[in-house]
Amino acid sequence: MAQHVETLVIGAGPAGLTTAYTLAKAGRGVTVLEMDPTYVGGISRTVDYKGFKFDIGGHRFFSKSQEIVDLWNEILPDDFIDRPRLSRIYYREKFYAYPLRAFEALANLGVWTAARCMASFGWAKLKPIKRPDTFHQWVRNQFGERLFSIFFKTYTEKVWGMSCDEISADWASQRIKGLDLGAAIIDGVKRSLGLRSRAAGPQGGVNAPKTLIESFRYPRKGPGMMWEACADKVMALGGDIRMGRKVDGLHYDRLAKIWTVSVSCADGRKEIYTADDVVSSAPIRELMQSISPTPMSIFHAGELMYRDFLTVVLIGKPQKELPDNWIYIHDPSVKVGRVQNFRSWSPEMIPDGVSTCLGLEYFCFEGDGLWTSSDADLIAQAKREITKIGLMNPADVYDACVVRQHKAYPVYDDAYAEHVKTIRLDLKLHFPRLHLVGRNGMHKYNNQDHAMMTGLLTAENIIAGETIHDVWEVNEDAEYGEAGVSGARQALRSERAVPKKVAA
Repeated sequence: MAQHVETLVIGAGPAGLTTAYTLAKAGRGVTVLEMDPTYVGGISRTVDYKGFKFDIGGHRFFSKSQEIVDLWNEILPDDFIDRPRLSRIYYREKFYAYPLRAFEALANLGVWTAARCMASFGWAKLKPIKRPDTFHQWVRNQFGERLFSIFFKTYTEKVWGMSCDEISADWASQRIKGLDLGAAIIDGVKRSLGLRSRAAGPQGGVNAPKTLIESFRYPRKGPGMMWEACADKVMALGGDIRMGRKVDGLHYDRLAKIWTVSVSCADGRKEIYTADDVVSSAPIRELMQSISPTPMSIFHAGELMYRDFLTVVLIGKPQKELPDNWIYIHDPSVKVGRVQNFRSWSPEMIPDGVSTCLGLEYFCFEGDGLWTSSDADLIAQAKREITKIGLMNPADVYDACVVRQHKAYPVYDDAYAEHVKTIRLDLKLHFPRLHLVGRNGMHKYNNQDHAMMTGLLTAENIIAGETIHDVWEVNEDAEYGEAGVSGARQALRSERAVPKKVAA
């Protein structure tokens, strides 16, 4: 027999749980279905392995949205700690502070390489490529070929799985906009001499560039604390969170204006729900394939692509203390793209307080060689690469595990925007009570705080019974021009830069 709920939410990540929490606070009925049998939080969950806790991708709690900061404090009032931000770049056996420190960078590169970088920069300014089409050409024009190859090429290609000659110059102009080499050198000199004032405190400050924020807030046992607390609050307010539920099908009755949703449970049982509204943070491609009547835009949804991600966690005897949160691996001799140091995020992530616990992050596509490798092979590779980088002795590693993350990043190819536009129109015309939220739910590469904002505004729309907020205007880099949710439509209009392929 079908169970009826006012609003059914698919996915217990930041967007889905924020939707549920907002609805529950307003006294509305809401049930959340989460496919994972154990963890809420989606990509923002905290995994527990034998007491060691680790983050999937790293989640600094910083937002220019006061509404979201207030919501974090409301959900988790007593468990935030302030943490110093430190990241470095590893390139050819040397570490570079990020942002760069001029004297350190020159010393690491050596006089000859530094001179070649400056000569390459001068040549690029003297002989620029006219009308650059690719990321490679654009960065070469701005910084020279040598600096492109050192600080842009390898890491970009690891993350996105395509050549810098395939990525459109539009992404470079958005992503690196306003960065001037001369200004960067001056800033680096000030940093090297200790003359530069701190950019910001834990909240960052409205005018502080994100790359220069020097501290941030973080739940003492990882971001999963936030979403576990949120799930508890939803249930305390009368909502329901059901784990180990995979949505198999959604049928919309256009006359009755009601959804029927079929679900498979982790224990093999089947459940049927009916709902007035459905909110989905599931990947659009999978969602559209499960809807009936078959959406006209199903083939557009099938063209959407995703970048996947896996973390190999190495746990070992205490090593020399690492201050870094992240180390970005620009060296082409290893496949790892980034290394997380979990104790630097929070000492409480390490149960014995002394072990070293590092997460080696690999970017991949589901089904490729990395993704399909066995855990044993991935751990062996991670040990070799962490040795080469010099962060851990493989003989000191006494435990390890692998965590795979499907669909970590939506891919912005040259056709994705038209596909999403067609899907949105189809849903508006034929499935008006289906609401898309979050990163994969909207195929938008947004951070945690703005995924939350999509959930908050969607809940406001459902409560109002009409579209009072255009949720699609919420983007990662936006700022608020006025206080309150009422300012969102006017304020949240910028788009986070993600690489697009060169137009055919």
